[in-house]
Amino acid sequence: MSSSKVVLPSKGPLLSGKGWTAFFVALIVVCALAPVLNMAVPAGSALHMSDYAVALVGKIMCYAICALAMDLIWGYTGILSLGHGLFFALGGYMMGMYLMRQIGRDGNYKSDLPDFMVFLDWKTLPWHWAVSDSFVATLVLIVAVPGLIAFVFGFFAFRSRIKGVYFSIITQAMTFAAMLLFFRNETGFGGNNGFTDFKRILGIPIQTQEMRMTLFALTGLTLLGFFLFSKWLIGSKFGRVLQAIRDAESRVMFSGYNPLGYKLTIWVISAVMCGVAGALYVPQVGIINPSEMSPANSIEIAIWAAVGGRATLIGPILGAFIVNGAKSWLTVAYPEYWLYFLGALFIAVTLFLPDGIVGLVKKWASRAKEKATAPLEAEPTEARREAQRAVAAEQGVEPASLAPPLAVEPKGARA
Repeated sequence: MSSSKVVLPSKGPLLSGKGWTAFFVALIVVCALAPVLNMAVPAGSALHMSDYAVALVGKIMCYAICALAMDLIWGYTGILSLGHGLFFALGGYMMGMYLMRQIGRDGNYKSDLPDFMVFLDWKTLPWHWAVSDSFVATLVLIVAVPGLIAFVFGFFAFRSRIKGVYFSIITQAMTFAAMLLFFRNETGFGGNNGFTDFKRILGIPIQTQEMRMTLFALTGLTLLGFFLFSKWLIGSKFGRVLQAIRDAESRVMFSGYNPLGYKLTIWVISAVMCGVAGALYVPQVGIINPSEMSPANSIEIAIWAAVGGRATLIGPILGAFIVNGAKSWLTVAYPEYWLYFLGALFIAVTLFLPDGIVGLVKKWASRAKEKATAPLEAEPTEARREAQRAVAAEQGVEPASLAPPLAVEPKGARA
């Protein structure tokens, strides 16, 4: 009795040749071209990249990191989260606490305490501000706080096998509850005003052109790094198990795999990615408040992934740029219709573009390739007929393609 061996498909390259070309082009644009257009090209030139454009693109790149994180859990694992805005805001608050301590005595009240604490007549820093003046500790907290909260929430949710719409509703309830908590003044996070009026980072003034471009380039490098990491992760055995969980979780369990560990791991990874995005977002935008935790912001992250195309990695990044670029224009040109546009866009994508923009482009490319490689028509051309006649004359036979069709007797011709 012969035993059959299951052979897994061989692991392909991380990126194709065209993919690496596009990656290095993006790297050059982020690290070289954009700084030159902003700092070296005169402001009156048509090629100049304004400070507003730098801040806008930097902000959208932070959003693109969140969309990429959403694709890992929704597109590849089948877990729709409507609460990832919480992890984004937590990373932003960790960075905001450090930036508030960097103000020092340059605040309105000339105190070592942040202005909002002086206004509330606080005498000392709360316990959770103890290491907020350390940049290294802040970097650790940017990763640890969203990751820890995601781990605790995910462990109990996934262990209880909550899935589908119920899981989505619970994540939205979680971020809404956190938003209400951060709105309270006694929590020590600035209440509804949050943190703002940042002065410096690592002792360097935050409003200088050099610092803005540094934050811009750092955000772009982080986005590209997370993209490569996600590409590697999805191509690994871990990523294939995630996709199997998405398509048939019960079969994965019967095959000897425990979905809990896989789902919890990718859930924590996506939360950390959003936390890092929030930390990069705050110094570029200059403010962080509880409104970043609003359920609407978390829903927008899912919209970016859906518009660009789930389970593609590049699609959610494109979706973040397209939707937020349109939002920036529409909120100026038609501010009262922006929310209607967003709702209509999500409905249209759901009904007519279930695979998103990238899925539509792939479909068009597949059709074009099929047409290009389609077999030639059976009807031979005149040149081919002449060649067939020459070959037939040499062989003394009549080519089948030139033979007259067989006569077909009409019905009823025979008695």
